[in-house]
Amino acid sequence: MSSQPDNLILSLSMDYSSQDIQLKIIGLSFIFYTFIFLLSHILSNLLFHTYRSLSAKEKVFWDLSATRAVFGIQSTVAGLRALLQDSAVFSDKILGQEDWSWFNVLSATGFFLFENVALHVSNVAFQSFDLPLAVHHFFALAGFAGAVVWNWLGHFLPMVTLLLEMSTPFTCISWMLLKAGWSRTLFWKANQWIMIHMFHCRMVLSYYMWWVCWNHWEEMNTHIPLVQRLLFFTGLFLLTFFLNPIWTHKKTLQLLSPVDWNFDNMPTPNNGSVQDQARHKPHAS
Repeated sequence: MSSQPDNLILSLSMDYSSQDIQLKIIGLSFIFYTFIFLLSHILSNLLFHTYRSLSAKEKVFWDLSATRAVFGIQSTVAGLRALLQDSAVFSDKILGQEDWSWFNVLSATGFFLFENVALHVSNVAFQSFDLPLAVHHFFALAGFAGAVVWNWLGHFLPMVTLLLEMSTPFTCISWMLLKAGWSRTLFWKANQWIMIHMFHCRMVLSYYMWWVCWNHWEEMNTHIPLVQRLLFFTGLFLLTFFLNPIWTHKKTLQLLSPVDWNFDNMPTPNNGSVQDQARHKPHAS
């Protein structure tokens, strides 16, 4: 009887070095997050008056926010596991791998593929272009795809990179409640405070990644291909010194003056009264 759990674990393990397994997990991840996107649209359209009142572009942004929030939860768990668990991933920060880290690398590749497709299809459909977001998505997909192509590379830095998604669930809540007219409520402000704190944690985490690279510089030069290093350090540089500070600044300003930065910078309704809150509440229909 005692061997049954071990047999179950062995049966769930896969040969992650197999290209067939890799492509299947990437493809399934792409399908899964596409399903989350569509499910968000269906449920939101059925349940929330706020959602039905949005423009088509805002509805897409709403559904993408919900999808990113789900991925953010997965990424936070994976990143914290890499940092806190005594594993091969943590002990060998340049070459350490485990089955769970492989699964997260592959599923993240599928998600970032979905994000890039969704972003560019949306840009074409709505004739818009968000340069910082496009840059972020490009480096995310390229970096994780590189970890799949050069399959001997360690997963510590990719897992810590995933932990940067810790802010996405709070960003999702913030934007949805902002559109619902809840920007003057205590709940929205508390979520905003937590989100801003998460963005500060992202900045600290990005400096920690520089510190890890500095302490393993020779190993990185020896084992990580030049193309992958250029992608990683360019992305980390942009994230550390441009994207994180810009986003942190905007979210802080948003706390003081609730504004939807994504759509024409239009101020949200002032919901100081109970009547206002009730009127803008995303009630079920």
